Amino acid sequence: MISLDLIEQARERIASHVRCTPLAVSTSLSECLGTPVGLKLEHQQLTGSFKLRGAANAVLQLSQIERDRGVIAASTGNHGRALSYAAQEVGSRATICMSCLVPENKVSEIRRLGATVRIVGSSQDDAQEEVDRLVGEDGLSMIPAFDHPHIIAGQATVGLEIVEAMPEVAVVLVPLSGGGLAAGVAAAVKAVRPLAKVIGITMDRGAAMKASIDAGHPVQVNEYRSFADSLGGGIGLANAWTFPMCKALLDDVVLVSESEIAAGIRHAYEFEREVVEGAGAVGIAALLSGKLADIGGPIAVVLSGRNIDMSLHRSVVNGLDMMNEVG
Repeated sequence: MISLDLIEQARERIASHVRCTPLAVSTSLSECLGTPVGLKLEHQQLTGSFKLRGAANAVLQLSQIERDRGVIAASTGNHGRALSYAAQEVGSRATICMSCLVPENKVSEIRRLGATVRIVGSSQDDAQEEVDRLVGEDGLSMIPAFDHPHIIAGQATVGLEIVEAMPEVAVVLVPLSGGGLAAGVAAAVKAVRPLAKVIGITMDRGAAMKASIDAGHPVQVNEYRSFADSLGGGIGLANAWTFPMCKALLDDVVLVSESEIAAGIRHAYEFEREVVEGAGAVGIAALLSGKLADIGGPIAVVLSGRNIDMSLHRSVVNGLDMMNEVG
């Protein structure tokens, strides 16, 4: 587990490198649910997603020798962007390995930040194999996307900000993929408000953490294209941190469909005036779907990222050929 002390140390360490994002009351969702609903606007983070918190916390703890050698990671896009930014901030250089499923807008932004990009295979596991090879050959420092205590502690600072902005929070909805954000937020929230529920929300196709929790151990899953592309990929069969934390700390995991994710994206734009990617919209999607009708409040919903291809966003908002966009 990640202690509250480690989370508070991470917040102090990264304070000058990240943005403390607002928690805004959603009038539309509050009226719909009959209880206060606050949106944690983490998509307004400097790199467009929460990932910068963990990446900065990890990079800032590297030695100068490690920074000089460079850092490397496998990514579905947002971690790669965050790590590239964090590495640039300390004068290091990043190499990011991604599968062919990563949208081009995320790949091009990582290149813009000066990182070396390698597109390998059709899954996160394929990209990780390339990372492992380059670590062995070139001595690069691997900064995992989620399964590392420094990453989890950095992401957990989102949870601290939630309970400070909404002291009476009863339920936190957090996007769930590899579990770095969900594990961190759950650790922080439950350390301060032990009775609060933290619920992971993910897509219903290729949900690796959900399948692993159900099996009682990490398992591999097939990867599919999804509006919530940031939630794709496995959790690693040797997962040492996020799987046990999510299994122990999450009160539930709720799956949402592609059409429900699209509805979440659309609602965020039309009613909240926020542009969010599919992964960032899954909490709203779960609320609108009625799958959380029995929960009490107040409710905090983490909008985790905004790095969506804008042509896709326009199609979703306009309801045009939505399902054809993800294949």
